[in-house]
Amino acid sequence: MGQVMRAMSYDRAANERNAVSCLILGDTPLSWHRLDDGVMGGQSETDLHSSADSTCLLFSGQINTSGGGFCSVRARIEGGLPTHATGLKISFRGDGKTYKLLISDGNVSAFGPSRRKPSWQADIPTKDGVDETKTIRLESLVPSFGGVPVTNTGDSHSALLRPEDMKEIGFMLSLKLSDGTANPKETFGSGSFPFSLMVRSIEVIEETPS
Repeated sequence: MGQVMRAMSYDRAANERNAVSCLILGDTPLSWHRLDDGVMGGQSETDLHSSADSTCLLFSGQINTSGGGFCSVRARIEGGLPTHATGLKISFRGDGKTYKLLISDGNVSAFGPSRRKPSWQADIPTKDGVDETKTIRLESLVPSFGGVPVTNTGDSHSALLRPEDMKEIGFMLSLKLSDGTANPKETFGSGSFPFSLMVRSIEVIEETPS
């Protein structure tokens, strides 16, 4: 009953009202809100901040695998990604855990049968305390419904990534990797544990047809 009550009381709208403005994607300023497993009755908690100069996103908090197991932050991309976008270049500093990049059409019905389009995911392995840059090509992203890859759902007809339709971007730490397999304890954790990811920049890579 406790898990049901937590899910019913989870205030996603308040999270969005308290969004943190930080980073720019192309010409679009981003405002980030948290979305944790509390939406499903879990007990994980994100602590979301920007750096003092508002140039870095600080995504940290506490994962609790009892009844849940994920934390995430999301931001709207007004107008979607550029039509000729082919990838995203991300600069970050992590804690040795494997995070995920998420992009989607921004439909608020992120869970359950009401979601009509997948989110697109890619793993981001990190090294503890090391500044890194990773380029993720859009064609390498895995379409997923609630952590289950589309290839396992029979919904392959919906698995078409159009950059201009991608109107939300996010980062997540969860029990599952982008291919639906378990995130190993060595790159995730167990029980209840802290996490920390600093995102320094996100750049769009475009290739205009000749």
